[in-house]
Amino acid sequence: MKIAYLTHSLLSCWNHGNAHFLRGVLRELSLHGHEVSVFEPAGNWSLSNLLADAGEAGLHPFHEAYPALRSTSYADAAEIEDSLADADLVVVHEWNDAATVSRVGRLRARGGRFRLLFHDTHHRAVSDPEAIRTFDLSGYDGVLAFGKTLAEVYRRWGWGDRVWVWHEAADLRHFHPPAEEMERQGLVWIGNWGDGERSAEIERFLLSPARQAGLPLDIHGVRYPAEALEALDRFGARYRGWLANVRAPEVFARHLATVHVPRRFYSQILPGIPTIRVFEALACGIPLLSAPWEDAEGLFRPGTDYLVARDGEEMRRHMVAVAEDASLRESLVRHGLQTVRARHGCEHRMHELLAIADKLKAAPARMGSAA
Repeated sequence: MKIAYLTHSLLSCWNHGNAHFLRGVLRELSLHGHEVSVFEPAGNWSLSNLLADAGEAGLHPFHEAYPALRSTSYADAAEIEDSLADADLVVVHEWNDAATVSRVGRLRARGGRFRLLFHDTHHRAVSDPEAIRTFDLSGYDGVLAFGKTLAEVYRRWGWGDRVWVWHEAADLRHFHPPAEEMERQGLVWIGNWGDGERSAEIERFLLSPARQAGLPLDIHGVRYPAEALEALDRFGARYRGWLANVRAPEVFARHLATVHVPRRFYSQILPGIPTIRVFEALACGIPLLSAPWEDAEGLFRPGTDYLVARDGEEMRRHMVAVAEDASLRESLVRHGLQTVRARHGCEHRMHELLAIADKLKAAPARMGSAA
């Protein structure tokens, strides 16, 4: 099958979590004999910020980890129409601009032989629905939503049975426990500060309990304003700056545990949607502690695969427990790995996508929502 994916960026993971998942799925597709093409807009925001932050050297980790993956840069979607027309399946991510989303839809509506899916991995459908409604999806065959609650939004918008839940997952070829265990110390958090969506939660469930537990804390990420850096310093956390996602396994391997602090929209309005870091952390065999988050879809086994804290004091107790109890760490690692390897690898998602493509191919073409 010929599959084309229009992403914000394949090259850059700078504040761009979709790149983590996309790289793993595309590699699986290629290894299973499918022809994949990736397109990203020239001068995109994520890549521009990565280059400003780390220079060309910031691209080296991606190329080392994924030597076979390439993307085509374009200034206008008109430049890639011929390439898309030859595909069997085209997927357009919601980080693309409205003009690109609409143009690809028109190409499909004018008789394009490919099936066309819109891929939504963000909370804007509930936090800023008008931003999503600016996209002209009338030429699209369906929607991929990265959680059930988000899929229900699209169903209410008239997409019915042409919305599929397509969760993110870990690239198990890259995210796995270290071949040889090394000394582990302290806690690590890999994540971006993020527009005030979880500032209070980061302090309550990460910074404060880590200090109270007496455990060193390393922070990796970007978009930390001055007040955020001041907070890290106040609580004694060490800010390490941007980390290429493919380096996360080696960072996890040096620490006792990591923490999941979901953005408010995923803990309150779109429950059941974990961040990509949950999948990746469990796949790397590091104990995971989570701030309040409802696993509404039963993706994991809370209390078995990871520990959940209802408040900051319970998080402090969890941190102390994993630091002092080797058998607890071993149990969390073993069960977390079991769940991810059984259900949440990029190869699993590849098979899900191919099954969706087969359904679209077998059914009469239906484009756009019914709303």
